[in-house]
Amino acid sequence: MSEIKIETPLNLDKIKDLKAGDRVYLTGTIYTARDAAHERLVNQIENKENVPFKIQNATIYYVGPCPAKPGEVIGSAGPTTSYRMDKYTPLLLDKGLKGMIGKGLRNEKVIDSMIENKAIYFAAIGGAGALISSCIKESRIIAYPELGAEAIRELYVENFPLIVAIDSKGNNLYNR
Repeated sequence: MSEIKIETPLNLDKIKDLKAGDRVYLTGTIYTARDAAHERLVNQIENKENVPFKIQNATIYYVGPCPAKPGEVIGSAGPTTSYRMDKYTPLLLDKGLKGMIGKGLRNEKVIDSMIENKAIYFAAIGGAGALISSCIKESRIIAYPELGAEAIRELYVENFPLIVAIDSKGNNLYNR
């Protein structure tokens, strides 16, 4: 297993050689979105409306962070279970989404779409929300503030520790 540092935005050159099991330290801008935000994003795309961020080459982190304590950028920010976003994911991948961060298995339709669209799925360590939040240097809500913790945030992360769970060729760490 390799340890690799990469920066967002992701593109095929940055992810094509990553393999399931590689340890990655991600730096750059990523976006948060969970179930409710995904539903709204997909509805906006289907209705040909503008979406709150450029999906092409973006990375979405499946997280609903805790409120920040005074003086902190963000509260605990551990990953949520990814399969809850599976019904929305293929459309986002078709629109250019390159990276997803969460925990747990993905369904075959998502994996097939990842292969077709050359995207990657990273696993963040569940239960390590406080450690992960220390990698988040900036956070701002950019859409759906009424969703509270599920609002879409733009985050700037530095050396966010991840594991390649499913690479762009469909190799799946969960199937080993």
